[in-house]
Order: sequence, then C-alpha cells, then structure tokens
Amino acid sequence: MRGAIDGRQVQWPCLNPKYKVKKKNYKNSGIVILNQCKIIKMHSFLDYIMGGCQIQFTVAVDFTASNGDPRNSCSLHYIHPYQPNEYLKALVAVGEICQDYDSDKMFPAFGFGAQIPPDYKISHDFAVNFNEENPECAGIQGVVEAYQACLPKLQLYGPTNIAPIIQKVAKSASQELHTKEAMQYFILLILTDGVITDMADTREAIVQASHLPMSIIIVGIGNADFSDMQMLDGDDGILRSLKGEPVLRDIVQFVPFRNFKHASPAALAKSVLAEVPNQVVDFYNSKGIRPKVPAHFPSSRPFGP
Repeated sequence: MRGAIDGRQVQWPCLNPKYKVKKKNYKNSGIVILNQCKIIKMHSFLDYIMGGCQIQFTVAVDFTASNGDPRNSCSLHYIHPYQPNEYLKALVAVGEICQDYDSDKMFPAFGFGAQIPPDYKISHDFAVNFNEENPECAGIQGVVEAYQACLPKLQLYGPTNIAPIIQKVAKSASQELHTKEAMQYFILLILTDGVITDMADTREAIVQASHLPMSIIIVGIGNADFSDMQMLDGDDGILRSLKGEPVLRDIVQFVPFRNFKHASPAALAKSVLAEVPNQVVDFYNSKGIRPKVPAHFPSSRPFGP
C-alpha cells in the first residue's frame, strides 16, 4: 500500500484456494487496484497540549432573582461559613481540572442577570470583580473570592439571558481563529439555576461558536426543570438556529448538579469535561491545524516531578 504513496499503481490478485485446485486455467477471481494512498496522522488531545495549546477557562455565574436572596440560608447563593454552596462546588470541581492546562492561571469571571453598581442597571455580562478592563481573577481561588465579595453589592434580578456571555467569549475565540495555530482553546463554564429566557439568541450564538476554538459547559444548579436545556446539548440530535443553520460540531455539554450532589467533585468534573478532548481535536482537525512540535516553541508551563 505504501507503494501507492509515490503515485505507483499497486495491484493484488484475489485468489480462491478451492478454485485454484479445481480449475487448471484459474488465474484469479479479480484484481484489487490501489491508485492512491495517503497516510494522515490523527493527532491526540495530548499532542496539542504538548504542542503548547492552552485552555482558556472562563466562568459565568447566574445572578437572577430566582436564586433567592443571598442573605437567606435557603438561597442557592447563600454563603455558609462551613459548607460551600452548589455554585462554588461546581466551580471548584471543574475549574481545578481546567487550570492545570492554563499556564498563567488567570481566569475571566462574569455574571449575568443582576443589577450592578453604581447605577444598578441590568447586565448580562458584567465582570464579577467589577473591573471591566480586566475581569481576570488569580486562580480558581481568586474567582471564588471575587464571587463571594460581589454578592452583597448586587441586586439579583433577571431574566436568564446567556447569549451575551457566549458572544463575549466567542469574540475572543474568533481572534484566535485568525492565527491559524493551535495555541488557545476556550472553555466557557456557565452556572445557572433555571431555564434560559433567550433560547433563540442562545441557539444562534452556539451555532456561530461551533465554528470557533470553543466549548461550552452548562451546569444546572438547584432543582429546576432543566428539560429544555437538554436541547442545547447535541447528544439527542443536531442543534439548529431559528434560521435552520445546524451546529458545525457539538460543543455544548449540559449536566444538572443534583445528579452529582452526593458524588465526589472528580465525578462531576469527569462528566462535564469528558467530551472536551475530542472537541479540541475535532476542531483543529477540521481546520487542518496540526499541533506544534514541542521543540518549536518556548515552554511556558513548568513541568514538576
């Protein structure tokens, strides 16, 4: 078969041992002709990571009124002195895995569905640290601290619109697309307590994001009916925009946190991140982008023992 790589035609006669014995003039039962052979290396997720690809992890938190007053112990945003709430559990479980694939450990964190200071206008993509110029937090612990610090300053409101935050991350991912290199892949973790209000806009945003180096993880917090959210996860069929345009690839993973309430953080992380390696590989393969050879770039990640 390798002979056909050089453009030579390779042939194999198809021989039937029984016919060969019975028929004196038997030559063959046909000929298999190979005109062209091409060997394509299928790169793995690890190839891209070792080639310097960084996972850019972004968090978006639902601050709509349906979560309940954070000062009330029944609220999903209640900060218990000894027990982290579901938002924090999900954030830490997923974030601590993703941060190992990001060398600078700086994570943008956004909120949606709240009225924010100073004028208390509704916002669906505000920086949790209230620094719009630099929404990044230092490590997952920095995200946790910014989340806890912002709660007393917000007025929980609504509706639950997530298209703006998907579009914000997609804007960064589209800039990476122009480099035609496998250097940054974006993961957006959305933590929400209810069914989203802007479903049409969200579907459109996901369809457009499916063309970019980006994946979306949605974790449903609390006990709401999340059946409509399953539609965004392409496992049951192909997600389409209202115009009928299908997603280029499945980039959304949705899980309700309640399914993992009594499981280890690792079980939740494994479930929501299981599809990401294939999504990374599928994207770069579809664009014909190969991983860089490790020797061809300066190492930014320290490798410990």
